[in-house]
Amino acid sequence: MKKIMLVGLLALLFFPETILAETVYSPERMELDLKGIQEEYKLDVQIIGQTEKGKNIKAVKLGKGKNTILLVGSHHGREWLSSKLLVTMLEDYAAAYRMGKPVGGYPSELLDQVSIWFIPMLNPDGVSIQQGDLSSLNVLEKVSIWKMNRYSNNWSRWKANAKGVDLNRQYPAGWKEVMSHETEPTYQFYKGEHPLQAAEVKALVKFTKEIDPLIAVSYHTSGREIFWHYHNKRGNMARDYGIAKKTADLTGYELTFPEKEAVGSGFTDWFITKFNRPGMTIELSYLVDETNPPMTVFPEEWERNRSIGIMLAKEANQVHNK
Repeated sequence: MKKIMLVGLLALLFFPETILAETVYSPERMELDLKGIQEEYKLDVQIIGQTEKGKNIKAVKLGKGKNTILLVGSHHGREWLSSKLLVTMLEDYAAAYRMGKPVGGYPSELLDQVSIWFIPMLNPDGVSIQQGDLSSLNVLEKVSIWKMNRYSNNWSRWKANAKGVDLNRQYPAGWKEVMSHETEPTYQFYKGEHPLQAAEVKALVKFTKEIDPLIAVSYHTSGREIFWHYHNKRGNMARDYGIAKKTADLTGYELTFPEKEAVGSGFTDWFITKFNRPGMTIELSYLVDETNPPMTVFPEEWERNRSIGIMLAKEANQVHNK
């Protein structure tokens, strides 16, 4: 056993896993894409905070509207397909907006009334770890996350941030009630010592309060399912269900129905209860286990989701006018 542990440690420190760029969507690839989009379309790109390892978390605004909606990707390290989707959506919409062309039957001029804020990758530290890129970690940090990964060099299941905290269990909405067998930092499901502990979550909460979006969506990647209900006020139920139903109709994803014992502490749970506005968690891809969906599924997921952002911009007007 000790010999196996030693071999694993040596492999971790001296033989880092190599990844093929075309099989993943890395933080570095995203940065290059955002730079190109910003230069081409002169968009407002803001740094809303830093990760636990000091990487910048970026938000990009598209549109002239004073009212906004918010789309967030990659709360979890293994869910980087959501980042590729949001960057693709950003570029597609920016091109259509500049040329005055519709998106999926919706006029791009809607962005004159409601702007879309994109945060494509909330957890770049976790994404890098999940893809086997440990280059930003020192020796002690590598050993620490190896321990969090149950002494395995298979990083594909990594879901947490660089401190072993599950970011989507960090929000102050039902946090105390969330049960988990994980009581210390690990690759998934550890909710932290208290809500708003993680730097990434604190940054997102602060930014969300600043822009005050009318609708918020958190993209994840497993199951082609839409979650929309968490203690929604009775007077908002028809409105929130209607928007979720339209999202389900466009994507072909399954729409969940309210559960009496809904699990909280996620971003959508917090947004719904804090702002009393529609929030959704949208799960891309067919169901996968403890890993990322393959890149080969992206074309289909993009086709399913291409119109979602612009449709929600239209729906946001109804939320504002209520």
